[in-house]
Amino acid sequence: MAASGAVEPGRPAATAAPSAAPARAPAPERLFRPISAEDEEQQPTEIESLCMNCYRNGMTRLLLTKIPFFREVIVSSFSCEHCGWNNTEIQSAGRIQDQGVRYTLTVGAQEDMNRQVVKTDSATTRIPELDFEIPAFSQKGALTTVEGLISRAISGLEQDQPARRANEEPVAERIDEFIVKLKELKQVASPFTLIIDDPSGNSFVENPHAPQKDLALIITHYNRTLQQEEMLGLQAAPEEKPEEEDLRNEVLQFNTNCPECNAPAQTNMKLVQIPHFKEVIIMATNCENCGHRTNEVKSGGAIEPLGTRISFHITDLSDLTRDVLKSETCSVEIPELEFELGMAVLGGKFTTLEGLLKDIQELVTKNPFTLGDSSNPGQMEKLQEFSQKLDQILQGNMKAHFIMNDPAGNSYLQNVYAPEDDPQMKVEHYKRTFDQNEELGLNDMKTEGYDTGPAPQR
Repeated sequence: MAASGAVEPGRPAATAAPSAAPARAPAPERLFRPISAEDEEQQPTEIESLCMNCYRNGMTRLLLTKIPFFREVIVSSFSCEHCGWNNTEIQSAGRIQDQGVRYTLTVGAQEDMNRQVVKTDSATTRIPELDFEIPAFSQKGALTTVEGLISRAISGLEQDQPARRANEEPVAERIDEFIVKLKELKQVASPFTLIIDDPSGNSFVENPHAPQKDLALIITHYNRTLQQEEMLGLQAAPEEKPEEEDLRNEVLQFNTNCPECNAPAQTNMKLVQIPHFKEVIIMATNCENCGHRTNEVKSGGAIEPLGTRISFHITDLSDLTRDVLKSETCSVEIPELEFELGMAVLGGKFTTLEGLLKDIQELVTKNPFTLGDSSNPGQMEKLQEFSQKLDQILQGNMKAHFIMNDPAGNSYLQNVYAPEDDPQMKVEHYKRTFDQNEELGLNDMKTEGYDTGPAPQR
């Protein structure tokens, strides 16, 4: 079953008939299984459903699966053997992310049209050059390509053209002209911009150049507005009263769900003081059902007045044992490998330098969107070369520079010579740019006179 995402716009989704055929469900021990061609037990659930095109019974197939390093998703496909009508769609089964995400892709070559795209229901698609926008919740979610998104928009506009020509011919002529412009985009005669803005944070655009930085793709994470929170059905969190008791020596526990198998689990949280730095909050989850473990670090303080850039020269195997605190707003660079890890990737971590490099290696070399039949020629060789060089650094056979850039100033790399200066480390404090303040949500933050002025208009 191919999840191409070419859902015919405007068609009503197939609805399940009262009598369902016997279903073949996934193995009961795991509801969402990692997607794999070698997993013979992973079979779609088949349900006899009513075709909304010919009103006879067709077949709907549902597959609950997990894309590694991305999200849990539900892939559904309907086909009717009587009239031949079919559609395919994808829905996110995971939670709404802490921040929204905006992908800005400059399409300049035919290869960019083949980039894989995951677009959820809540995502807005825009092409500024044509002043064209597909609003949120106007289409079903899709696993497709850039070309597939444009073809889907063309099909939606062409669907009602016969009725428009009969009733509103001038409008139909203008839409015909616009459809021609959309079809010209598929030829990539000139570069254009594709923007996918998803407040839920569950959309994705492929980087075919991984592990190298994609110069044509800009990924921006942002805090949702009040209107976006309401659109997603989220309630604003109540204001927390300041804690007067000292929590430094206490481990707090609260109930949550395992991010791997979604079973009930407990998360432990503790406030820790890092020497020569600041307080941080460490949260660890251990699932007794599947054994999955995860840890996350949050800054215990406010955003610093200045950003921090830490440059460290790795010269010896002992350098890899240094403690590292990487916040969610911190990006990582290794110039010798031409590698850059963006903000929010891997989340907040408190580990060693060796542990962080191994996490980077696993993230890059095992990403399914950089492997398989759709990968570009030579991409496998680049990944193997990147992994080999990273292995040399981990084995102490290659010197390299490790750069942490945190606009919020909440990241840390251990200085073993503290309180003296470290000859292998350079710490720079810099003034944030307007764009960095915008990404941190500081430009619209009013800290003076807020209690006397009028309420901000949203």
